[in-house]
Amino acid sequence: MFETSYIELDSKVYAQNLKFLRSEVAQKAKFCSVIKGNAYGHGDKQFVQIAQNEGVRIFSVFNAFEALKVHTSLLTDSRLIIMGDIDIPQLEWAIENNIEFFIHHPQYLDAAIIAAKKMNKAAQMHLELETGMNRLGLEKTEYDEIIRKIQSNSQHLLIKGICTHFAGAESINNYHRIKNQQKSFESSLKYFRGHDLGPYEVHASCSAAAIRMKKSRYDLVRIGILQYGLWPSQETFIDYISKKVNQSNPLKRIISWKSRVMSLKNVPMGAYVGYGTSYLTESPKKMAVIPVGYCDGFSRLLSNQGRVLIRGKRVSVAGTVNMNAITVDVTTIPDVQIGDEVVIIGQQDDQEISVSSFSDYSNQLNYELLSRLPMDIPRIIK
Repeated sequence: MFETSYIELDSKVYAQNLKFLRSEVAQKAKFCSVIKGNAYGHGDKQFVQIAQNEGVRIFSVFNAFEALKVHTSLLTDSRLIIMGDIDIPQLEWAIENNIEFFIHHPQYLDAAIIAAKKMNKAAQMHLELETGMNRLGLEKTEYDEIIRKIQSNSQHLLIKGICTHFAGAESINNYHRIKNQQKSFESSLKYFRGHDLGPYEVHASCSAAAIRMKKSRYDLVRIGILQYGLWPSQETFIDYISKKVNQSNPLKRIISWKSRVMSLKNVPMGAYVGYGTSYLTESPKKMAVIPVGYCDGFSRLLSNQGRVLIRGKRVSVAGTVNMNAITVDVTTIPDVQIGDEVVIIGQQDDQEISVSSFSDYSNQLNYELLSRLPMDIPRIIK
């Protein structure tokens, strides 16, 4: 392997996570696997393979580029939904390949009608409604015109869903805002149900809403971070387990990130390590160089405080994180050797560096840390 680090995905752990989620939030609702951001850094094509092997058949991405990357990996009975950006020239491609997409502005509905007529094939759309997030979504003042256009072009349009997105269900601070959004959504649903648009799915829940708000699950739940074995926030996790007799975490991380010891060096007392003067040895030290740096997603914020595992021991980053390398203090590991496995995220012997602890050191969200892992790091299915 030429790469300096690699990522492992544990398919058995994913199967366990999925079993929990199907029983907890998707007993009646359909399960949609959110794989935007390169499957939250896990590798979209590899993750789709794992998920399809476990019977997942609905996937969603943010944009048409992400859809382009994964649609050839899908089984014939799988569905793919673009939840965000699809430029007007890309609509014909989506329609031709049976890819569903959100309509969040009247201009895109007009363009979809034109594209569907040209392709002589129905556009498969989800109407995203503005309910209070004030980011994307059709306004109530636009509903009448939207309905009129859909009904007058019914042979060219297939309404697959009506949906919205809640603004921060992972935090109790947003409780009233989310409740108001849900009321707005229910009101809009009554309007659309009063018109003949054919059968469609109603959906609003992301991971946080699905786990906390039973009434928000409707016909389909869009599950992202939970399926990867991580919680939307510590508050979400505490809220969930506080209501259970068994208060152990029902989810497990499926991702591990590993590298190797590139070099070893004995450094005398009173010497600086790496760039600048941020780390000064107070005693003789043995340092190991690991060929992973901020260009690999190991944040510069981890300078002098990040941790990795070597030979089952937790060791600290010494000095500034470089573009392509970090230096760690391995003085307490006398038998360390060049080529030893280095665990950046994951488990080694009885020690573990979780995604959340890794992100705590760098003040990054789980989502941010994972989605910033470069796409060229190999993803290997265990």
